[in-house]
Formats: sequence, structure tokens, C-alpha cells
Amino acid sequence: MQCHEIEYQIFGQDIQMLEIDLDPEETVIAEAGVMTYMEEDIEFAAKMGDGSAQGVMGTLFGIGKRMLTGESVFLTHFTNTGSQLRRVAFSAPFPGAIIALNLAELQGQVICQKDSFLAAALGTKIDITFHKRLGSGFFGGEGFILQRLQGDGMAFIHAGGTVMCKELNDETLRLDTGCLVGFSGDIDYDIALSGGLKSMFFGGEGMFLATLRGTGKVWVQSMPFSRLAERVLAHGMSSSQGES
Repeated sequence: MQCHEIEYQIFGQDIQMLEIDLDPEETVIAEAGVMTYMEEDIEFAAKMGDGSAQGVMGTLFGIGKRMLTGESVFLTHFTNTGSQLRRVAFSAPFPGAIIALNLAELQGQVICQKDSFLAAALGTKIDITFHKRLGSGFFGGEGFILQRLQGDGMAFIHAGGTVMCKELNDETLRLDTGCLVGFSGDIDYDIALSGGLKSMFFGGEGMFLATLRGTGKVWVQSMPFSRLAERVLAHGMSSSQGES
């Protein structure tokens, strides 16, 4: 299924908003709860799956995987039912940046963290993929469950804090599992122990690191939401203990 051709603008610096232009009968799909505003003639409906042509069994299998990983089985479809260009806008649920991905220029596929998907042109296949080594995945935290975005159109993901795009040319990059947003190209992904026992328990960098090898693009975020939540929780607990 060929993706709908959509145009877009990204507004803001630290807490960004994505505005998408929809011609008549064009549709964009998005995660539930990320819509900011929509103009008249835009109709929306919650549907099971991404709407890509994959058959009944393929749709059910995809829904089952999303349920297993705690993801919503529904995606919201926004369609321009009028006769003029209309706009719909989305924003991420936490501070950070929105990354625009032209899948046609990225070999038709990007692998990203399971909570990073924001929106995409209709025709984009959104699938859950598991880390190939279950043992390291269960202990590796955020890196175990990933999303695969496939298609030939535009897709949008969001990340926390500042985002950097690293270009690998038959190289290796190691990073905190939570700081990995996504990657494209011919890249092999693995989760491994960060070092010796002393470094793991007292180094403050976590027990596991994501290792990426190959050629392609890697998007890295400076402030994953999990890290932000931990700091806020720790600060709240220390404040409450001080008051008591």
C-alpha cells in the first residue's frame, strides 16, 4: 500500500508541535491522545491497527503483539472529508523534539523505541518487534521492545530533550538503552553488560548498554522520559522525607 503524500511543519524549539496539511481524502494516523487541534472537515476514528493492507490474520497478529507489550490496540485515523486543504496538529506528551522521517529515503524502514511513535501518513505499517536475544532483553529495560515503521511516506517520532543524529559508516556506537530513539539502515542492534561488576553497580551508567554496529543513521535523545521521571520521583521523595 502506497503511503499518502502529506506536507507538514514543525513549530517550536523545546516543546514542539507538528502540523500536517491534508488534501481532500488524505489520512494521517496517530497514537491516541496526541492530537492538539484540527480544522473543520477533519473527521477522526479510532481503528484497530494502522490500516495497512496486511489481511485479517496479519491485523490480528499485530494487535496481539501490541496488547502483549502494553500498547494500545487502537490508532486514531484523521481524514480530510472536505473539498479544501485542512490541517491537523499533534504534540508529544513530554518536552523534547519531533523527528520527521522520510521512509522512502531511509530504505523504507526505521526501528524506534516503542513509545516514540507520534504520527504517520496512512499506508505506513507500524509493528512491534522484539529484541532477538530474549535474555539480554528482559534485563535491558527500554531496549527490549521496539517498533518497526515501514513504508514510503512520512512518519514522525518524538524524543526527550535534545536530539542528535549520528551517521555510522561500518562503525560501532554504544549508548544508554533509554537514550536510543531509533535507527535505520543496515545496523545490528544488541544489548550487553556495561562492564565489570564494580562499574555496573557504582559507575552510575546502568548495568546494560545498547550496542549498534553497521552503516546507517542513529537518533539519540539527551533526556529519556524514564530518566526524567526517576529524577522527579527521587526529588519528591527526598523533599517529603525532609519535611517529616
